[in-house]
Amino acid sequence: MTKKKNIQRKVFKLLNREYITPRFIRLTLGGNDVSDFKETTIGVNNKVFIAPKGCSEVYLPEFDFEKGAWKPQEESTKPYVRTYTHRGINIEKNELYIDFVAHGDEGPASDFAINAEIGSQIGVAMGCEASELVPEVEWYYLIGDATAIPVLSAILESLPNTAKAKVIIEVETEEDVQNLSSEATFDIEWVINPTPGQNSQVASKVIDFVNSNALPESKFVYLASEFSTVKELRNFFRKEKNWSREDLYAYSYWKFGKAESASEADRRAEKDSDQ
Repeated sequence: MTKKKNIQRKVFKLLNREYITPRFIRLTLGGNDVSDFKETTIGVNNKVFIAPKGCSEVYLPEFDFEKGAWKPQEESTKPYVRTYTHRGINIEKNELYIDFVAHGDEGPASDFAINAEIGSQIGVAMGCEASELVPEVEWYYLIGDATAIPVLSAILESLPNTAKAKVIIEVETEEDVQNLSSEATFDIEWVINPTPGQNSQVASKVIDFVNSNALPESKFVYLASEFSTVKELRNFFRKEKNWSREDLYAYSYWKFGKAESASEADRRAEKDSDQ
């Protein structure tokens, strides 16, 4: 996928909170700088900046270009930084949309999504140019858990009517199943797992499907899930099936038992192991 350039960091206000399902929240953010992201591809990752407890403003970190590092911040104002997905934009209304999985209020981003008052500040960093989520191929395999629903939804919506796709998504309960749409011909399988990060059947279902079906040469897999699932399936596609790196995008958004910041090094190392 094309790397994002011209990354801008802005502070917006929370305008609305909508529960898509009991565990899936869409936040509407507003501000005068929304138009800076008018060319941004729907579905790309962004960073959100959450103010710490006791601080009502978001103080975005500043980069020291001479030292090549972020300038230190006071702990009392240093924001939490988390990765989410750009789900939509409305230039006329000056609105951005970001979807959150509500894991409970123990994490700063989930806490903000569930409990923040309307009007609260949130920072967003995102590329301002269009980028490619998936290449143009005949057949797609889209795989993920609840954290991947925003990007998998965006990919489906971007596919032409000539494409075909198989989709497998893991969610906690039947209530978390969503209606996804596409002009492409696609089959979707929802896997119910009440213990996210444990006892996942996603990898085994993917392996069974690939081993049981003749797939075309023009194919692409987009995989975004918990660390162990991504690691197992990367090994399957790359080592057992000998698929090329160009046929697969795989990245773990999270690692069971660890916060995003604590697991980032492990997740990045797993991805880099395929370089």
